[in-house]
Amino acid sequence: MPDCSTPSILNRLDLKTLRLFAAICEDGTLNGAARRAAIAPSAVSKRLAELERALGCDLLVRDPKGMRLTPAGETLLHHTRRMLASAEQITLELAEHARGVRGFVRVLANLSAIVQFLPEDLQAFLGVQADIRIDLEERPSGGVVAGVEEGAADLGICAGGTDTRSLLAHPYRGDRLVLVVPTGHPLADREAIALAETLDYDHVGLHRESSIYATLRDEARRLGRPLRLRIHVPGFDAICRMAQAGMGLGVVPEHVHALLGPQMQLAAVPLKDPWARRTLNLVVRPGALSPAAALLLAHLRNAP
Repeated sequence: MPDCSTPSILNRLDLKTLRLFAAICEDGTLNGAARRAAIAPSAVSKRLAELERALGCDLLVRDPKGMRLTPAGETLLHHTRRMLASAEQITLELAEHARGVRGFVRVLANLSAIVQFLPEDLQAFLGVQADIRIDLEERPSGGVVAGVEEGAADLGICAGGTDTRSLLAHPYRGDRLVLVVPTGHPLADREAIALAETLDYDHVGLHRESSIYATLRDEARRLGRPLRLRIHVPGFDAICRMAQAGMGLGVVPEHVHALLGPQMQLAAVPLKDPWARRTLNLVVRPGALSPAAALLLAHLRNAP
């Protein structure tokens, strides 16, 4: 009977074995994985058998097309990829420390924060703290919260209405949403407009996980009207480009229009709905931050 105690399992999950397992999954054959690892196929087969025996379950099964993952194998592959990525990141960061880097800060932020505010705020921070490295990744607001909770980042920036669950939240910046339309559009000369007045027109929306799209969708439902969404796009630049081409109305933060709109001959009409004025929040896990992360948090909380 296999020993399934936690220490025994962990002893089998060394990086070499995990790399071999990932190679088998990616290549689909033991021979292909053996060629990639420059070892004999029999050694790969033996290592896989030992791993399955230690875990007490089959990870791969043979079929006419090669090796196929079992449900347990899919679970292990998911965690294997994360562990190998973490091991690679450890190597890179330690090499940076050897070159004099004092600390790393991992940041997750939504698109609004990255486009509008973080370029200047991070530039100002790194101008003073040149020996700190920042790893910035874009995620939708819900993904920011999940990533910080899971420890994938030291701090995050998300939309103010996001459920921050166990995290501590601090105000960061505020923005206002505007409607972007070509300068010749019937709505272009309005001083302000409510979303309800735009629902007879086609819209161009951000991806489905974005907080802006969710707000527009939910508000249209509250009004009892459909949101005539013509297309989803991944970013604000694509919204502006689609609006310029006459594909539909777009909703973006005011500062985004200031950056992109004039050269595309797009007018910005402020939305007068209360939800159009938003807050972006900084989120961190309770407890002590690393010195580098604490410095960045303090800098962003004091941003103008």
